[in-house]
Amino acid sequence: MNKKQSYIVRLISCGLIGALTLSGCTGSRNIEDTHRIGENEETEGQKEIENNRAGEQEPETETFTEEAVAEQEVVEPETTEFEMAEPETIEEDWSAYFDGMNGAAVIYDTDARLFHIYNRAVAETRRSPCSTFKIISALIALEQGTIDPGDSTRKWSGEVYWNENWNQDIDFNEAFHESCVWYFREVIDEVGMELMQEELDRLSYGNCDISDWEGRLNTNNSNRALTGFWIESSLTISPKEQAEVMESIFGEDSFYSETARNELKEVMMVDTQGEAGVSVYGKTGMGKAEGITVDAWFVGFSESAGKSIYFCVYLGRTDDKNVTSAAAKEIALRLVSDYFDISGM
Repeated sequence: MNKKQSYIVRLISCGLIGALTLSGCTGSRNIEDTHRIGENEETEGQKEIENNRAGEQEPETETFTEEAVAEQEVVEPETTEFEMAEPETIEEDWSAYFDGMNGAAVIYDTDARLFHIYNRAVAETRRSPCSTFKIISALIALEQGTIDPGDSTRKWSGEVYWNENWNQDIDFNEAFHESCVWYFREVIDEVGMELMQEELDRLSYGNCDISDWEGRLNTNNSNRALTGFWIESSLTISPKEQAEVMESIFGEDSFYSETARNELKEVMMVDTQGEAGVSVYGKTGMGKAEGITVDAWFVGFSESAGKSIYFCVYLGRTDDKNVTSAAAKEIALRLVSDYFDISGM
């Protein structure tokens, strides 16, 4: 290799080192020392070029200087206005469904990019999720293998609980449908605080606050087998956020496995309505304070003809009404059925 070729190789090497430095990559050698070597070699090379300028012309050599890299155009991925736009919110008058009960309803139609909301102030107020949180704890446990639906029976401790259906050995399917708190208390403890926090953060689940892990803030119940951060305690979420979380789990961009989601859908299956085949999946939840129901929920999603909507119905304390999660479920089923009929889905 003659001096001229040697210089070109050295010049390209210096340029590559500069590019690597800009990209944040470093080797075991000190970068400043490497630049000094490059600068010394460049000075010698310039002298060679000047001496040979009258003779053969040097071939053009592309170098990667800091200035050249800085001047390169950064091409951003194209994003359509539709993709960037936030879903629109339409406020609905669904008071007839509620029969005077204080509450809110949300239907999130992702195809239309619409939130249909009744009683927006309540729909955006965070409350305890109560047993609707079993959707989340079940999903995480299924994903991580803490629950195996084929071998999910847990032994009853022998303690007698107010719900007779909890006073027995019970499996995942029964525990979900009977909303067995002691079963899911064990599951959540096995999942652990660290993983639970990671998953709630990933889902943007309300305030993501599991600080009261044992549920000592719940003054309505002192039995630690029947309390936790999700029952009238530190964790809170709004009805609108509940619908958004359902879409995060069961929507097209879900980060959970298809196996776990299908296993969860199986236990969440509630009803198939009418000839249109509207399938509804959901979970109730209810919380009390001083013996009075202060939170009642029905949360889930519905499918028909390959399209999905995500919903939440919430009922708050209403002194002259019988507020229950069963009432919230009934309202939700009617709303979902009517929505599919009206929208022609």
